[in-house]
Amino acid sequence: MRKITFFILLVCLFASCSTVMLTGRKQLLLVSNADVLTSSFQSYKQFIDSVPASKDKENTALVKTVGQKISTAVEAYLRANGMSAEVSDFAWEFNLVKDTSVNAFCMPGGKVVVFDGILPITQNEVGLAVVLGHEIAHAVAKHSNERMSQQIVLQYGASAADMLLANKPAVTRSTINTIYGLGAQYGVMLPYSRTHEYEADRLGLIFLAMAGYDPNEAVSFWERMAAHSGNAPIELMSTHPSDANRIAQIKQYLPEALQYYKK
Repeated sequence: MRKITFFILLVCLFASCSTVMLTGRKQLLLVSNADVLTSSFQSYKQFIDSVPASKDKENTALVKTVGQKISTAVEAYLRANGMSAEVSDFAWEFNLVKDTSVNAFCMPGGKVVVFDGILPITQNEVGLAVVLGHEIAHAVAKHSNERMSQQIVLQYGASAADMLLANKPAVTRSTINTIYGLGAQYGVMLPYSRTHEYEADRLGLIFLAMAGYDPNEAVSFWERMAAHSGNAPIELMSTHPSDANRIAQIKQYLPEALQYYKK
């Protein structure tokens, strides 16, 4: 593992290294935004075409309203902090689909899907904002790009550096096709690491606070999620943090998020 980490850092020095907004974490981005967005939009269309939209008009409208509030706040922050170019990467859509799964996701480019199975746990507008803030954070922080870049490094091993730098587009295209695409089986999402999950929690709290939602409500939502999950796999066996660790970390993030909160 140390050799892999060292190799990723080495590639980062000579290739595409970026910094996540607000957290300042360095990340390796070998895949161009254009390639990521093209694949994302194609996969999103496949998903939307395969799953029926929810017939719940009230909650469908709520998903769109909350999503628009958060995305607008994020874009305003980007423009105000010299990152206007990042705004052009997003073509926001917010959908509620008929599916009993307790799930939601945001694909690169701002394509957001909420499964109506999660609504009994969100319970209200602020709970929904917690979910959407977290998922939007994955897209804003370019976690999918980073995961694909990590897979490229692992796939091509010690000889990857020359290939990545000499002919990056060919490598990224094949990797996207084999690793990222949703294909016909919806729900097979690129897994995020625990680092990404914690970062999405932190950014998500800030984003929902920017949109005028009280980030303190995130604790209640994740407590309800923990009660629902029951016997979840132990943290070491999962790409997601344990419920207890996640809630504890969120409590530590709250003071930072509250600085952005205006009722």
